[in-house]
Amino acid sequence: MLNLYSLTRPLVALSAIAILVLATACSKATDTGPASAASSATSQTNSAPQARVASQLGDLSAFQKIAEDVSSIVDKGDLSEAKTRIKDLEVTWDAAVAGLKPRAADDWHKIDKLIDHALRATRAESPNLNECKKAMTDLLIAFNSFQGKL
Repeated sequence: MLNLYSLTRPLVALSAIAILVLATACSKATDTGPASAASSATSQTNSAPQARVASQLGDLSAFQKIAEDVSSIVDKGDLSEAKTRIKDLEVTWDAAVAGLKPRAADDWHKIDKLIDHALRATRAESPNLNECKKAMTDLLIAFNSFQGKL
């Protein structure tokens, strides 16, 4: 019997790539250089209350959604299914590296290390539920913090 995630994996990867391409195109269309960034930062500082601003990496919500799915699966204790689903995160993250890493390499590396840790935890020969939960919690905290970065 075919696994639902194995059927949707290519679709998820392509959707994430499309979202990132559109986000990149939109951010480049509105960016007019350092002066624009400075005036944008000033106007954001003067407005109250401020909305959270996406990281320089762009919209990470597609990756965060997959991580949330994996975390929910881990919370249910289904580490076999978590191992299957986290592959989607790996595939979409790796497919987006060329568009993300040049924007904010330090931020990209921080998230990449956390994704690698989550991959190792869920793919371990004998995965530890607590280690998987910690890895996913750390990754979700990072995604949340980067969604609030300028």
